[in-house]
Amino acid sequence: MSEADTEPRAGRDEIWIEKYRPQNLDDIVGQETITERLQSYVERNDLPHLMFSGQAGIGKSTAALAVARELYGEDWQEHFLELNASDQRGIDVVRERIKSFARSSFGGAEYRIIFLDEADSLTSDAQSALRRTMEQFSNNVRFILSCNYSSQIIDPIQSRCAVFRFAPLGDEAVEEQVRIIAEEEGIELTDDGIEALVYAADGDMRKAINGLQAASVTGDTVDAEAVYAITSTARPEEIEEMVTEALDGDFVAARSTLDTLLTEEGIAGGDVIDQLHRSVWEFDLDDEAAVVLLDRIGEADYRITEGANERIQLEALLASLALDD
Repeated sequence: MSEADTEPRAGRDEIWIEKYRPQNLDDIVGQETITERLQSYVERNDLPHLMFSGQAGIGKSTAALAVARELYGEDWQEHFLELNASDQRGIDVVRERIKSFARSSFGGAEYRIIFLDEADSLTSDAQSALRRTMEQFSNNVRFILSCNYSSQIIDPIQSRCAVFRFAPLGDEAVEEQVRIIAEEEGIELTDDGIEALVYAADGDMRKAINGLQAASVTGDTVDAEAVYAITSTARPEEIEEMVTEALDGDFVAARSTLDTLLTEEGIAGGDVIDQLHRSVWEFDLDDEAAVVLLDRIGEADYRITEGANERIQLEALLASLALDD
């Protein structure tokens, strides 16, 4: 085997979500309203405490990093501290690491930035300590808090921040970025492949790019089959077939389709629930059937969240649909 055969193809040994992470606010796609407001803060050099909320993979961390780069230029890392609250949840982190960074001397900038990712993972005590720290060092530190659920952040912190609610990225934004990366990496991306990536991502750019990179390992052509297999995502038509069979009263066929998804394709029960919820209004169902299905999905999701067996709850969902008059 030649040396060329053993070496990874150019770009495949890098993490694409980092390689193609936008460096400036203007490069962030799908969040134009938010980036315009952030750009105005940067231009005036008047940054308040910020809170970014929204699901994963939609640009919250990227926006925080871009703000730091535009404020501080090449020296941005000297004035930027990133902490992940899900890994470092204790009150000691707030009291020690944040205070140490806030108190340390620095030059050439009016204030430094502390970026606290997954801030909704902080305990209540840690959040209370954070609030006091925000007050104590407000003259020389700005906090950027990132969270999935702003409701998990205590009100005294929210009231001290300008809150930005990031929306899931539109299909067009995800498709455009994926096509750009595929072209840069020399990957042939089929039309059904791009549709599958957009569907599997569900507004999450990180998931789309990771899916593209993982699927590209199998060859230079990425199609729907590769995407669905690598992302453990059920095809929309499989979900629709399962639901239609149950609504038609054929529980045995619906259960067989579910078994294929869980056992042969290795899809998690929670992911099946998520796909069911996403797809309800895409099915050819009348309004009454859609409402019934949503009610059953909500009940099954709650029970699974509380620790019930996924397979049993999904089968019970299909059984209830099959028995419904």
